Amino acid sequence: MAWETQTFGDVCKFVRGPFGGSLKKNIFKEEGYAVYEQKHAIYDQFTDIKYYVDEEKFDEMIRFELFSGDLIMSCSGTMGKVAIVPPNIPRGIINQALLKLTPNKSLSSEFLKLWMESRNFQEQIEQLSQGAAIKNMASVKILKEIKIPTPSESEQKRIVALLDTVFADLEQTRAKTEQNLKNARELFESKKLSLFESLSNSSNLSPLSLVCENIFAGGDAPQKDLYSKEETEKFNIPIYANAVRNNGLYGFTDYSRANEPSITIAARGSGTGHIELRTEPFLPIVRLIVLTPNKELISLGYFKHALQTLDILRSGSAIPQLTVPMIKEYSIPVPDLKVQGKIVLELEILAVYIERIEAIYQDKLTAIDELKKSILQKAFSGELTATAE
Repeated sequence: MAWETQTFGDVCKFVRGPFGGSLKKNIFKEEGYAVYEQKHAIYDQFTDIKYYVDEEKFDEMIRFELFSGDLIMSCSGTMGKVAIVPPNIPRGIINQALLKLTPNKSLSSEFLKLWMESRNFQEQIEQLSQGAAIKNMASVKILKEIKIPTPSESEQKRIVALLDTVFADLEQTRAKTEQNLKNARELFESKKLSLFESLSNSSNLSPLSLVCENIFAGGDAPQKDLYSKEETEKFNIPIYANAVRNNGLYGFTDYSRANEPSITIAARGSGTGHIELRTEPFLPIVRLIVLTPNKELISLGYFKHALQTLDILRSGSAIPQLTVPMIKEYSIPVPDLKVQGKIVLELEILAVYIERIEAIYQDKLTAIDELKKSILQKAFSGELTATAE
């Protein structure tokens, strides 16, 4: 039996969050009526409320109030994420990053949310916005023109129940796969810690100041005319800062401070404790710590693994910042170079094994996502219920 099709505008009321500076931070209160943000749609939860408005402001913006059964959709940044408003949330309004959708009685909120997560919805968005789906997703005019299947109430309930059951099974599979992926990564770290714990008991511990030819921190970033964001013929020396993304690459300049193979440690920010191995000359900036090992005492590869086992570095962003004096206080086991080579080889073999396992689990996670999309596609094409009549 064919489903009736209507436009989104026929079955749903849209209210876009307030524009024009109506919700500036200087009007927010410590308590009062909640202001719901984009994060509440993205994470599909309505707790952790940061902003409130007083009764006067709430009355002024009453049209943006949320009610149980409404849907909210994120309209900027991470666009298109949808959540259903549950019962008994703190009374409040949406901000400018959200769109409120109120379906009429012919359409259940659960059915609508699932449909908005399907390819059917996304493909129509792309067609109506001429391929610029992300840019125009927030346009109410475009949304109103989209065609939506509206089967009977009993059919909607059947589809929702079926998909809830299937997706619950998929989420269990996803959770197990993600745990297996986490276990694989922890296996490598556990093996490394075990190796270095044994070394600490059997080898002499040496302060970092004695196994390094130099330990220093980067200075200020070069002035605008002394570097380039892209590598050029003149500016071809990489600049590294305290960052994890893109290995901390800041840009390129024409001079270096670190000219020997070295290890860098992010000393501040969210990536504090992050370690990178650098083999080419570079310029460290914004207090990035550089450790250049004595090649006659310690190999660069072994040195990196040894540093990664230090408690102060493994705790990462829990430390406000690291300093050169702090780093110099720590010691590591330093066996002879032959033993170091064997340890590095053992860890590299294990790392390859772990990478293969990770690739398998990542493929499984991708397959789960694709299967979910395929099931949604079939559900809203009527294929999953065709044999159920």
